[in-house]
Amino acid sequence: MKRTFTIILLAAGLALSAAASAQAACTVEYKAKRDNPLELFYEVAVVPGPCNAATAQAQLRPILAGKGLTLLKILSVRQQ
Repeated sequence: MKRTFTIILLAAGLALSAAASAQAACTVEYKAKRDNPLELFYEVAVVPGPCNAATAQAQLRPILAGKGLTLLKILSVRQQ
């Protein structure tokens, strides 16, 4: 009985860790600017979804626009 319980707990832990890694986010380094007066920004953001520049750009643009910033360039995209 104790061995069965241990196996069930181990399987549940593995399932939870697999689910967490499937939901992994991307770390995106980018450059942005704000006009009047000109301010340049280098920042790192975490975005959900597939790790590629196109997805990161699509998700970052509206976030930055809400802060009054314009995305200039994505420098790197890394799986977190």
